[in-house]
Amino acid sequence: MNLIIWLIVGGLVGWAASMLMRTDAQQGIVLNVVVGIVGAALAGFFLSPLLGLPTINQGVFSIGSLIVSLIGAVILLAIVNLFRRGTAR
Repeated sequence: MNLIIWLIVGGLVGWAASMLMRTDAQQGIVLNVVVGIVGAALAGFFLSPLLGLPTINQGVFSIGSLIVSLIGAVILLAIVNLFRRGTAR
């Protein structure tokens, strides 16, 4: 059951990040889930120690963990866009 919730919340975080970065038309459901989970892992590695908040990958479900995971997903999409287009946006 934890895996299903993790996939759903990761998908929602990835979808929200793709809407913020305007890449939603290029992504499908599976890529939104991947962006949400990998972005949360990225945030857990770099942002969680700085902010003191967990991510969705750490088994904690709170507003703070959703925000940190969303920031990580947005950063991941910015990095991908930087290499793909030459600009972060």
